[in-house]
Amino acid sequence: MAADQDKQFLEFVAKAIVAHPDDVKVDRTVDERGVLLTLDINAEDMGYIIGRRGQTAQAIRTLLKIVGAKNNARVNLKINEPEGSQRPVKSAPAETEIDTSSVDDLKI
Repeated sequence: MAADQDKQFLEFVAKAIVAHPDDVKVDRTVDERGVLLTLDINAEDMGYIIGRRGQTAQAIRTLLKIVGAKNNARVNLKINEPEGSQRPVKSAPAETEIDTSSVDDLKI
């Protein structure tokens, strides 16, 4: 079996999903924790790869784990956020003051 079968699989799936298949790039690195596949795509294709509520990305990760298990390797996927992607940036929740006056004099 080819050592980079997981990389080829990810390239195939990503190119089939996105609108700009020529922009799909997969880097494969191996370390003591296993295989890390890093996916780079066109900014306009981020929604296609992530999917609604992350379901497409989760499905791709699940399939990659199966491909990796066949080859006795732990495979992880990192999706690089491209410059100018359409995803709204989540702001950190504002620190709100919590009213603890009702328990200030509590005796335990």
